[in-house]
Amino acid sequence: MAYESTDIMFSPYGKYWRQLRKICTVELFTHKRVNSFNPIREEELTNLVKMIDSHKGSPFNLTEALLSSVYNIISRAAFGMKCKDQEEFISLINEAMTVGSGFNIGDLFPSAKWLQLLSGLRPKIERLHQQLDHILEGIINEHKEAKSKAREGHGEAQEDLVDVLLKFQDDNDSNQDIYLTNNNIKAIILDIFAAGGETSATTINWAMAEIIRDPRVMKKAQAEVREVFKMKGRVEETSMNELMYLKSIVKETLRLHPPTPLLLPRKCGQTCEINGYHIPVESKVIVNAWAIGRDPNYWTEADRFYPERFIDNSIDYNGTNFEYIPFGAGRRICPGSTFGLVNIEVALAFLLYHFDWKLPKGMKNEDLDLTEQFEATVRRKEDLYLIPVTFHPLLGNGADCRVGKNQFQD
Repeated sequence: MAYESTDIMFSPYGKYWRQLRKICTVELFTHKRVNSFNPIREEELTNLVKMIDSHKGSPFNLTEALLSSVYNIISRAAFGMKCKDQEEFISLINEAMTVGSGFNIGDLFPSAKWLQLLSGLRPKIERLHQQLDHILEGIINEHKEAKSKAREGHGEAQEDLVDVLLKFQDDNDSNQDIYLTNNNIKAIILDIFAAGGETSATTINWAMAEIIRDPRVMKKAQAEVREVFKMKGRVEETSMNELMYLKSIVKETLRLHPPTPLLLPRKCGQTCEINGYHIPVESKVIVNAWAIGRDPNYWTEADRFYPERFIDNSIDYNGTNFEYIPFGAGRRICPGSTFGLVNIEVALAFLLYHFDWKLPKGMKNEDLDLTEQFEATVRRKEDLYLIPVTFHPLLGNGADCRVGKNQFQD
């Protein structure tokens, strides 16, 4: 699925991996690039608000709507308005993540390749790979055609992530350190969807579940958001840094509910000893970020959702505070965390600014089930149904309400 490990997550250390990290940090996920997608986020979240508003007063499946909205944002950031196969593509991504997160007996005995066939997993993965590859090949070819027309003076669209990656196929650039093949680009795009789609939607979902269980936190968060944007009459990204309590809510959510509780496996480069345990070279090391975030040795009332613990606290996402590593740490820390966090924080601000929220009739706050279900991410076992009550209606006509529909027609 990762095109022989030429993606960002699984590429081995070396020149190619270093160049991929460089592309991520100086091209794909710079603050300037992430900010350039502001209009996309605003339009898609406006669509989400309109969708929710149309269901006001009745239970609404927020889990499903958030997943659709986040994928819409990522699709448009990655592909622009050129992708006509979004729904099929997202469906295949979700299926691939589900298959990849399942138990496979062949992993326990990698030398016995017949076990891979016996489980039926390999044929399923190959089918998914072929279908995804076909869609991505078409998207890349469409971008190349559009790029060629732009050079001829027949129009120019906003640069999306595929356009950025295609720059590294320019044979005429003598300063180019790396050349990306079509398969390399496909692998990177799949990483962006796998790492940034369901993880972001799941985090927003957990945040809403936690604050609906604690009216004190809900009231405080809504008061902050509505105070910051009261003169503007709408949520604007330029003022997001003023939402210190909302940012603390996101941090606390990621502490208790890191979307990928087991970080990507590492490999021990040399024999070492840790706390008396002998670790042989080449050992696979899996870090449990979920357990670290709930360790009472580092966190007071570790199982309590208490955003205030991050107010006036220097702990951040940069991986230097090892008691808090929702995005990993070291050289393999998630390169797209800036992009993911903006999507999470802005979406949460929209939900808290425009709506009051109630549980369905007969449910008490403390009755909301927080049982976890482990798949590609750790999500709530049950979808989150809440009753929205419009507090701040959208100004003007807003955008068309098309969340969950294919918005990428030629």
